[in-house]
Amino acid sequence: MAGVVHLADRLAKPVLVEGPAGTGKTELAKSVARVTASRLIRLQCYEGLDESKALYEWNYRKQLLRIQAQQVVDDDDPLASGAGRGAARTWHELEEDIFSEEFLLTRPLLEAIRTGEPVVLLIDEVDRVELETEALLLEVLSDYQVSIPELGTVRAERIPMVFLTSNNTRELSEALKRRCLYLHLDYPSLEREREIVLTRVPGVSEELADQVARIVRSLRTLELKKYPSVSETLDWARTLVVLGVESVDAEQAKATLHVLLKYRSDLERAAKELSMGEGDANRTARHA
Repeated sequence: MAGVVHLADRLAKPVLVEGPAGTGKTELAKSVARVTASRLIRLQCYEGLDESKALYEWNYRKQLLRIQAQQVVDDDDPLASGAGRGAARTWHELEEDIFSEEFLLTRPLLEAIRTGEPVVLLIDEVDRVELETEALLLEVLSDYQVSIPELGTVRAERIPMVFLTSNNTRELSEALKRRCLYLHLDYPSLEREREIVLTRVPGVSEELADQVARIVRSLRTLELKKYPSVSETLDWARTLVVLGVESVDAEQAKATLHVLLKYRSDLERAAKELSMGEGDANRTARHA
């Protein structure tokens, strides 16, 4: 992982991070931003995302107010009346005015390119957008520049470090993949997840961290609609610490499963598995 991030920085190439939901893909970009003291700019992708939300748009309300204000001024100025050359020249000047920086609303992609400070650009869940929006991303990430017809071409003063995350809900285009370094993130190993719990949850004991990691790992072997994410593992560990639990038994685990699982069918299946642990939820992890 560290090697891919290092190469991405040196080669100025985006990193495409794929894997199941909840494996820390978004957290990777956030961590890189913290470590490098860079500003994090996030574009959260969704179905229907278009250029106006990803790149830029004009502040039409403000433009309209400026036009109306100019009309009031012209009505009060006898020299500005009529439809001659003076009026045409006034409109040309007004047009240049309303399509200036003052009226430009920058969105994450343009903001990441325009700024001169160190930036980590996170394009989160890129697999949710349509192919048209993916093509827009491809255009921006190819040359790190944006063409705005009214203002000209905006080129990156400093190329941002870019992370694109995908949960594999659809196949991304080959063109986008070619421009990225690839990194696959799966759920952490038992030892790694236990270490994460110990590091991120104040007051957790080694025994409890081990139990939490083992139980969560075991739950991920079941046929669930949604597997527990790493962040949900941490939430569960914090919950147990708040409740003063030092060693998890089956009843305590079942009583707090709602922190880990968010579907009724998953809760029922997990509770059944925990009940087979004969009073010790740790036995649920016998195959972990």
